[in-house]
Amino acid sequence: MTPAELEAARDRLVPDVVGDGLRVLFCGINPGLMTAATGHHFARPGNRFWPTLHASGFTPRQLHPSEQSELVRYGLGITNVVARASARADELSDQEYREGGRILEEKVLRLRPRWLAVAGVTAYRVAFGDKKAKIGPQTRTIGNTRIWALPNPSGLNAHWTLATMAEEYGRLRAAAEADG
Repeated sequence: MTPAELEAARDRLVPDVVGDGLRVLFCGINPGLMTAATGHHFARPGNRFWPTLHASGFTPRQLHPSEQSELVRYGLGITNVVARASARADELSDQEYREGGRILEEKVLRLRPRWLAVAGVTAYRVAFGDKKAKIGPQTRTIGNTRIWALPNPSGLNAHWTLATMAEEYGRLRAAAEADG
């Protein structure tokens, strides 16, 4: 993918991967340019979402971003806090995060997944006005949907290794399985 092709994807919207009866709706911060250019969530090489999903036991094998629609078979989906694609999350304003949180809340009330898993605790804090949120299950719910803040799988989030992310995602998987 050329730099011009990536730049042309700026501000594009990427459709959610959703279905009925989701156990977990994973929520990224916003689509990166590679995701917007390909239409596949977490598509940038070096993003650790797909390896972490597999290592934590959510999927029986590591899926390629182009296989994202298979997630629904496993009761999983993907959306974003902010729909607009950008090169970096720091290009987003707090207002965009708050508006994204409002839209996300409406989406969760409509889809009713058992868990909303926000991959990025800072995005969760701003979107939902919870400055003290930490990685892990949250006390807040949206309807009957429980919320879990996960580490952002971006390669830029270097202090979380694949192993430590897989451990945290695995805690969520165990909680989702315990819910039935």
